[in-house]
Amino acid sequence: MRLMYCLAGLLGVSWVTGALAEPRPVVVELFTSQGCSSCPPADAYLGRLSARRDVIALAYHVDYWDDLGWRDRFALSESVTRQKAYARTLHRASVYTPQLVLDGRSDEVAVDGAAVAQAVSEESEGVPVRISLREGQVVIDVGGYTRSPKSDVLLVAYLRHAVSPVGRGENAGRTLEEFNIVRGILRLGSWQGEPRSYYVMGSKLPEDATDVAVVIQSSGQGAIVGSAAQALR
Repeated sequence: MRLMYCLAGLLGVSWVTGALAEPRPVVVELFTSQGCSSCPPADAYLGRLSARRDVIALAYHVDYWDDLGWRDRFALSESVTRQKAYARTLHRASVYTPQLVLDGRSDEVAVDGAAVAQAVSEESEGVPVRISLREGQVVIDVGGYTRSPKSDVLLVAYLRHAVSPVGRGENAGRTLEEFNIVRGILRLGSWQGEPRSYYVMGSKLPEDATDVAVVIQSSGQGAIVGSAAQALR
């Protein structure tokens, strides 16, 4: 779904250029599918991560399992595009599920609790990001940070929780519990250290989205340098 947005100019004095980095949540991205028998344990693990304040856990459902007997109702072509970009930047020969990507810097097969624990224990700092809801809009304020590389500002809308009975395919007969399911991805624009605000009309977000995350990621889908999340309801 295409999300509508507009971009504002420079912010006030509280978001000055050269602001110090701030502690931020680690972004854990899971590439998963309802048609993959190895994915439910990873989905459950992501659910546990989603309860942590120091993690933004996002589940990207891919569609390349849909031809094997079960169509994943949450699959997005954008998820596959994002995963293929990671295959290039992380030097993987192909895409796979379940795959965990940690802060855009590394990936792990299935559930590697030790790797995630290490990523979270290494205190992450990043670009100051604030998300607020004002008069039917999602407002994203990005603070100034001169040492940041050229980056993309992404808005990710997601559904906090769902339960899905599966009728066919590798998970036939199972009822899957899923968490933080990505329902839309929008690139708000480029960013290179300047304070800036972005506005997204709430009415243009996917209808089933309950939350949004903002991810500031080095251009070319590299390392994540800023992150924040906000419940919509």
